[in-house]
Amino acid sequence: MAARLAGLSVETLRVWERRYGVSDTLRSERGQRLYTAGQVRRLGLLKQLVDNGHPIGTLATLPLERLEELAGVRADHAAVPLALVRVALVGETLARRIAATGNGLEVQRAVARLDGDLAPLQGAAVDVLLVELPEPDETMVPLVAAAREAAGAAAVVVLYRFCASATIRALRAQDCMVVRMPSELGELAQLCRAALAGRQLPSVDRPAGTVPAVRFDEAALATITAAGNRIACECPRHLSDLLLMVGSFERYSAQCVSRSTADAQLHRELGHAAGLARSVLETAMERLVVAEGLPMPALIPRR
Repeated sequence: MAARLAGLSVETLRVWERRYGVSDTLRSERGQRLYTAGQVRRLGLLKQLVDNGHPIGTLATLPLERLEELAGVRADHAAVPLALVRVALVGETLARRIAATGNGLEVQRAVARLDGDLAPLQGAAVDVLLVELPEPDETMVPLVAAAREAAGAAAVVVLYRFCASATIRALRAQDCMVVRMPSELGELAQLCRAALAGRQLPSVDRPAGTVPAVRFDEAALATITAAGNRIACECPRHLSDLLLMVGSFERYSAQCVSRSTADAQLHRELGHAAGLARSVLETAMERLVVAEGLPMPALIPRR
């Protein structure tokens, strides 16, 4: 029940509890975990922040007040009204999806594209300009500024799926809140209110040297694959193949760095991207092993 209320899967909650100690729960006489309302709220904030790109490892030990600050929902910002937030939208499907969720936003104007006709935004005088840019680049920064001026928005929230760090910095330099598209659109109203309160989510960009260490070596993946052969689901084998492939490319990129001086930076970036992808897939593998009841190999300790 606590996992569902917090928007988490049970498997994810158990991994977070085991690895990061995110909740210290009491147990009933039958051994069931008992969660307080405060613990459920904390788990919900952790899920929201992880969805926005923050690593769970750095959030797990933070006090509730700090988590509220990062999420922009501190009580000391209660002066921001909880009434409907008036927004202008840029995005081909954003208006329709927001209309279907009823999430505290009042859509005043909407256009499909940032590089299209912005005339419908003229004179809107809205609270927030909400822009959906799945893969923004720096050429879009002046377009966002033009849309903001047209709409007369007090704040701007840019939602992305993949974005270069330089573009994020350029947008934030223009006083835009820049966040990953949340998994739950109901979170958009909170983001808009945080933007109105002048709050920015801190950057979570990783330096090139902080790729997480390997957790599953080839022997561990072979163990999982062999155990997975006993069940109908072929996902353990497929995911093992992906991890072997990505890990191999990560190591190959490191070799390219040592052989080529002209393309050294490019190959460092490729290796860094492969390492991040490998880490995400390893987390997925842990969840899959738990969900399918497979034996969990001894994990290589994180650096």
